[in-house]
Amino acid sequence: MAVKSHLRNQRPVVIAASTNDALAGAAKNIGTLRNYKNYYFVPLVQDDHLVKPFSLVADFKKIPQTVIDALNGKQIQPIYIT
Repeated sequence: MAVKSHLRNQRPVVIAASTNDALAGAAKNIGTLRNYKNYYFVPLVQDDHLVKPFSLVADFKKIPQTVIDALNGKQIQPIYIT
């Protein structure tokens, strides 16, 4: 409900996703949200490409910069895959 209200007032929503399925089943949902207005992602990095090949985790050190950029309507580089 809070996100819905936030979007109704045209305010940015910042998402810091971490999932073992980001490059498989969840990719469609992440891609869909990336296309919607006012959704911003904290940059994602591949967790451990050898043990968890589909896993991505948010780079939590970049949350402050993501929030600043989101307030200015900018998405910083959303995904880094090693």
